Amino acid sequence: MIALWILLALVCLLVAVVLIRTLAFKPKADVSLNDEPVKFDETAAIDALARLIRCKTVSYYDHALEDDAEFEQLIDALPELYPEVFRVCSLTRLPDRALLFRWQGRSSAEPSVMMAHYDVVPVEEENWEKPPFSGIIEDGVLWGRGALDTKVTFNGVLFAANTLIAQGFIPAQDVYFAFSGGEEVNGMGAVHIVNWFKDQGITPALVVDEGGAVVQDVFPGVSAPCGLIGIAEKGMMNLTFSVASQGGHASAPKPHTPVGLLSRACCALENKPFPMHLTAPAAEMFDTLGRHSNFLYRMIFANLWLFGGVLDLLGKTSGGEMNALLRTTVAFTQAQGSSAPNVIPPSASMTANLRLNPADSVDAAIDRIRGVIGDEQVRLTLGSHMEPSPISETNCPAWDKVASSVASTWRGCIVSPYLMVQCSDSRHYRDLSNHVYRFSAMDLTSAERATIHGNNERIRLESACRAVAFYIRLMKQC
Repeated sequence: MIALWILLALVCLLVAVVLIRTLAFKPKADVSLNDEPVKFDETAAIDALARLIRCKTVSYYDHALEDDAEFEQLIDALPELYPEVFRVCSLTRLPDRALLFRWQGRSSAEPSVMMAHYDVVPVEEENWEKPPFSGIIEDGVLWGRGALDTKVTFNGVLFAANTLIAQGFIPAQDVYFAFSGGEEVNGMGAVHIVNWFKDQGITPALVVDEGGAVVQDVFPGVSAPCGLIGIAEKGMMNLTFSVASQGGHASAPKPHTPVGLLSRACCALENKPFPMHLTAPAAEMFDTLGRHSNFLYRMIFANLWLFGGVLDLLGKTSGGEMNALLRTTVAFTQAQGSSAPNVIPPSASMTANLRLNPADSVDAAIDRIRGVIGDEQVRLTLGSHMEPSPISETNCPAWDKVASSVASTWRGCIVSPYLMVQCSDSRHYRDLSNHVYRFSAMDLTSAERATIHGNNERIRLESACRAVAFYIRLMKQC
């Protein structure tokens, strides 16, 4: 009986601790706002973006398919679109279509870098409602490939600078505009820019590239718009699994064909996901947004020491974006085998794309996969890969500048760090700065997000104008 009373007391104590922590889990202090009005020629800003979209700067892994004239057409249009930038800023052209502008400030000690890329992915024009390279403006919407990814931020950076220069503004520190023309195919443009910085002995105090955005309904129990700023991005690796055999006729197969062995390996990995690692970007996101959630989710995120297993289980069973924040993911994307239905292939292969949690590494992921498969007949071949990025600081002036610019441009949004699960050119700055932030200056609906790299990419004019306003606010702090 005494043991029962002790157990009951411990349960009551546990419940009390959980409830107290939940009730104390209240929203943090708001990000500081800048009430100074931002004025610029919105019509000219939209027209400039439409001009950029009309240039078919499509990049391909097979560079023979690219139209160099379209890339040069865009570059040639820049002095007309942003004349003040070309009057004041220097432009350095580097290999692989890299463009680097320098806007000289009163000091060069703590420069900032604003990034974007001006190449776009291919289109299937027959599946578009509007011609993808016509820059059509209709019913408050601008249509075209690159409207979101990322000509809107390319235009936002340059139009903001053009506006501020015309107003006589001089930044306190140098500001660089770093643009690549091959990001979509992992081109070397951004690498050349980073190497230029290294050769010049320049260490950026702030780097801003594409990444999160202002979105809604992305966090359980939170209905308010969230301004998500990536403070790190996951690593990436392509891993090919292959099995060789003697081949032969399908009428007399052995117990396990190459395809069968690969299928078993695939199922083994999908049924045993990588372990959960709650790294700083996800932990800070949960700690920020969880405080704005409903009572049930606040209780979970305020007490992850107790409910971490629940979060782990939900991620494993549901997958999706929340799961991607928690662990290294494995997505099998390609497979090949025999060229005929009645022939056992002499070799078969499948390829998986992995996105590495910041707590994992390429080598550690391969070792774990070998252990899970447990079959020496399956050969692993590592393809293109990159380690997870370092994690940037959030308790620092660089973060405060970006966070304030987001909160001031999108009033009422909750600004939060997060882990970017895609890749961006900013990964190349890993050895140059620990103040790299990934934010695409847009507010996007779920339908708009779905058009990135898809059909009918488009942007609301008001969202495109807010991109300019965001960069004006950010540059005025540089």
